Amino acid sequence: MCTLEKRGGVFILTLTGDGEHRLNPSLIDSIRAALARVRSESSGSSSALITKATGKFFSNGLDLDWARRNTDHTTTFADRLRQISIKFRSLVRDLISLPLPTIAAVTGHAVAGGLVLVLCHDYVLMRKDRGLLYMSELDIGFKVPAWLGVLMKCKLGSGIGPRAVVMKAVKLTAVAAANMGIVDSVHGNAEETVDAGVELGKELVRRRWDGVVYGEIRCVLFADLLSAIEIELSAEDAITVVSKL
Repeated sequence: MCTLEKRGGVFILTLTGDGEHRLNPSLIDSIRAALARVRSESSGSSSALITKATGKFFSNGLDLDWARRNTDHTTTFADRLRQISIKFRSLVRDLISLPLPTIAAVTGHAVAGGLVLVLCHDYVLMRKDRGLLYMSELDIGFKVPAWLGVLMKCKLGSGIGPRAVVMKAVKLTAVAAANMGIVDSVHGNAEETVDAGVELGKELVRRRWDGVVYGEIRCVLFADLLSAIEIELSAEDAITVVSKL
């Protein structure tokens, strides 16, 4: 699950436990609840958010093992995967629309949906001694949804970045990711990465930006992404209505 603490104007959201922090409905709901609290408690004050994780992984992506389980025999793998995907798109929307600066302190591997979670932050800091960024969809035979393609273009441009990350499934070290402009700064280990994230958060808080204005500007920059997410969520809603008829 996750925890949330506040140090001055800096919120620190931690994915807890020693596992892979795979994104299943429970974890996604927990993160979204924490973000809702950040949104509420940051209102009217200068704030920043840091997301970090304990253990070897930042996040190993969507929880496909959870989706494969069907103990009550009433849902299929596709049904459960669709449930996770809907919740995950909503989480992406929450992060992109959050009215304050966001920082990902990548203290472990960020794979597939875990990398997407990282890219939804404004700033990315990563440890040098351990951890890879890796979009595994091509290697495991999963298609990339339209909204994810838009996110990749927004964050990585239209040149070598998306080709390396998505079309070649390259496993990027912190240094390689920094050279590609994916990572803002590289640090020696997990503790140094988190400490640097806290210092950056404090620096951003000192700017005393209006959070609502900050969030609205980000939404303008990522309007195409938000639009793509809304289109896909609306399509899922239509499918759900039809299936109930």
